[in-house]
Amino acid sequence: MKNYTITVNGNVYDVTVEENGSVAAPAAAPRRAAAPVAAPAAPAASVGAGSIKIEAGAAGKVFKLEKNVGDKVTKGDAVLILEAMKMEIPVVAPADGTVASINVAVGDTVEAGALLATLN
Repeated sequence: MKNYTITVNGNVYDVTVEENGSVAAPAAAPRRAAAPVAAPAAPAASVGAGSIKIEAGAAGKVFKLEKNVGDKVTKGDAVLILEAMKMEIPVVAPADGTVASINVAVGDTVEAGALLATLN
């Protein structure tokens, strides 16, 4: 067996590789933990919560707001853009309506399932 130190995205792992080439489980937890994920900020420019929720389908960072509170949207219109793994992912309106609240701001980090906006 051979021991190696591998760095992935800034995290350092000590691994043991068996002579036949298969990789054993990491010998220990990462030496350095990843930076903590910030909680979503307080609602930005929200008038009031609507009855139709728009939630994040994946974890990411709010890249751009496409709509504002009061804007009318049609099912499928992009309300905002999330950035995840260097990809821009449009978050679309699930139904026709009016944007009642935007619960995030550009630059916010969000988890999957986080409430991003609401519609009436």
